[in-house]
Amino acid sequence: MELIHRNLAIGIHDALQETFFEKNKYADKVIERLLKANKKWGSQDRAVVSEIFYNIIRWKKRLEYYMGEGVKPNNVYKLMIAYLLWSKTNYKKFEEFDGIKIADILTKLKKGTVPTKAIEHSIPEWLAETLEKELGEKWEKEMYALNEQAPTVLRANSLRTTTKELISDLADENITSYAVRNYPDAVQLEEKKNVFLTTAFKEGLFEVQDASSQKIGYFLDVKEGQRVVDACAGAGGKTLHLAALMGNKGQIIALDIFDWKLAELKRRAKRAGAHNIETRLITDNKVIKRLHDKADRLLIDAPCSGLGVLKRNPDSKWKIDQDFIDRIKKEQQQIIQDYSKMLKKGGKMVYATCSILPSENNEQVKEFLKHNPNFKMIKDEKVMPSEGYDGFYMALIERVS
Repeated sequence: MELIHRNLAIGIHDALQETFFEKNKYADKVIERLLKANKKWGSQDRAVVSEIFYNIIRWKKRLEYYMGEGVKPNNVYKLMIAYLLWSKTNYKKFEEFDGIKIADILTKLKKGTVPTKAIEHSIPEWLAETLEKELGEKWEKEMYALNEQAPTVLRANSLRTTTKELISDLADENITSYAVRNYPDAVQLEEKKNVFLTTAFKEGLFEVQDASSQKIGYFLDVKEGQRVVDACAGAGGKTLHLAALMGNKGQIIALDIFDWKLAELKRRAKRAGAHNIETRLITDNKVIKRLHDKADRLLIDAPCSGLGVLKRNPDSKWKIDQDFIDRIKKEQQQIIQDYSKMLKKGGKMVYATCSILPSENNEQVKEFLKHNPNFKMIKDEKVMPSEGYDGFYMALIERVS
């Protein structure tokens, strides 16, 4: 990895500024726009830009320690230099780097130690405290995993292909991939590639979906012909998996509070050949009330802190705070209370999050069951980032009366 083209350095700088200092700008969308705007960059250039951009976001707090100051709109190039020196990345001395004093950075690097665990793992101090409080001594093991780059995992769309056929089709397009043990639909790429340009993607043979996320569809135990409600469907990654598991038979009602997400879901469903999905926008409580006692299966993929998916969304740790987590926990309890009413007697629901905090997971389920004796837990599972994929929690709950 080396940074030897000035236009790449400028691109990384501008993307970092946008992500850190502009409201509601998320790293994945920022980098997507940057790469789209620079069509002349080759695949090697794109890889360099993406890797350096994401690593600087991931290691921001540690890099600020090496810089001796917090990052501000006028010192992003200094932050970049701190990263290039720390990661021993070969770079050219562009004019944008003029006047940056590197002696102090090098002095700190030579020490080889950092003063706090929060700096070592590059997370806010409050988050280090929260993780330690909730996970005990295991928290550091999970942070090591969350600071690694996320692998690219696809879900073979069983409405159109098999994992074996997908691996072969991707190989025809010079993409090496392999099946993942114990994940029936998962196909992992050997190295990062832009899979959205492939014929296989255009023909709806796969979706990009982490292996842990793929567990949830199976966990819900859907059957052909059932009525399934996906209550927080978003852009529909899990909805599409449910459609495939149901063989397009039965009905899936995909709900969300954002119209644009449901529009994206419709687009994806069309490409995937998933015909049993109906989208409904949650505009008020009536939308939920109309579905009371109607669902055989219910998926509540609840809004959460997202701490299980920091591998792929490293910027979110700089955008949330303890107040946000406290607010989201209240929201989760409200959602599980209100939405569980959609379940028929004898029906099953999954409460899931992409968080690793017990207070957002099993403790929320425990609280719900305490106040709702007509529900019982069948089983739950937590998947930790140290197992190799995203961190997730899922609980299968039955309505018994």
